[in-house]
Amino acid sequence: MAEATTGLPARAPGLARRAAAGAWQVPAGFAFLLWRPGLWPLAVLPVLSAVLLMIAGAVAGIYLVPGVESVFAPTPGRAPEWLELPVSLLLWTAAVGGGIFLGLGVALLLTAPLLDLLSRRVESRVRGSAADAGHGLRFELLQSLRGALYFLVAAPGVFLLGLIPLVGPLLSAVWGARAVAFQMTDPALTRRGLTFADKRRWHRRWLAESVGFGLAGMVGLLVPLANLLLGPALVTGGTLLVLDLEEIASDAAGPGEPGGLGGREPPGDEDRGRPLEPTA
Repeated sequence: MAEATTGLPARAPGLARRAAAGAWQVPAGFAFLLWRPGLWPLAVLPVLSAVLLMIAGAVAGIYLVPGVESVFAPTPGRAPEWLELPVSLLLWTAAVGGGIFLGLGVALLLTAPLLDLLSRRVESRVRGSAADAGHGLRFELLQSLRGALYFLVAAPGVFLLGLIPLVGPLLSAVWGARAVAFQMTDPALTRRGLTFADKRRWHRRWLAESVGFGLAGMVGLLVPLANLLLGPALVTGGTLLVLDLEEIASDAAGPGEPGGLGGREPPGDEDRGRPLEPTA
C-alpha cells in the first residue's frame, strides 16, 4: 500500500518560499528514514562508509593545513594582526571542509548501488511502485557513475572557492549545494530515463528548490550526529523532492497535457499565485 506523500503546501512562485520548500525535504528525508526501520539495513553500510571516510577526509585536511598556509597565508609580520587570524580560520575551514566533502563523495561512490536501492524502496513506499524508464541496468549504472564522479570533481572546487577572501565561503557553499542536490536526486531521475544533460536541465528548471535542498544538505554536514546519517537521509530526501516536483508538474498540466518532470522556467511575480506550468 502506498504511503502518503510529504504533505507540503502547493509551491508558491516566490524564490525564497520555493527554496525553503526544497530545503524542507532534508529534514523530511531524515524523518522518513528514522521512522521506517525496514529501510535501516540499506542505510547501515553507507552510514559506516560515510563516517569513516569523512573522518579520514577531515584528518587529511588537517594535515594539509600547514602546506596550504605556506602558500596562501600572508607572511607573518607582513600583514596586520587583525587579518592573520581570520585568514588562518578561513584556510582551516576550507581545508578541513573540503576533505570532509571529498570523503563523503568517495563514500557515495562506493555505496551507490545500495543508495539506489534505498531510493527505490522510498519511492515504492510513497507511490506503491518505483518508476522504471526501461533503459536497463547498464544505462542506470553508467548514469550513476557519472553523477558520483561529478560529485567528486566538485570537491576540489569547494576547497578552492573557500580560499577566496570574504565571498569564498558563500561561493563554496553554493557550489557544494549544487553538487549535493545533483547527486542525491540522481537515483530517482535516472529511473525516469534522464541522461546527465537532462538532469542538468532539470536542476535549472527547479533551481530554487534544488539550491535550497543542497544548502540544507551542506548545513547537515555541520550538525553532530545528523551528519552520520547524511548520505542515506539525503538520498531519501532527494527522492521525496523529485516525487514532490513531479506531482506539481503533473497537477499543473491541463487535461491531455503531459506532466512529469519537465517544466517551463518558474513564473515571475506577474504569475504569483498560479501553479507552475510544465511544457507540453
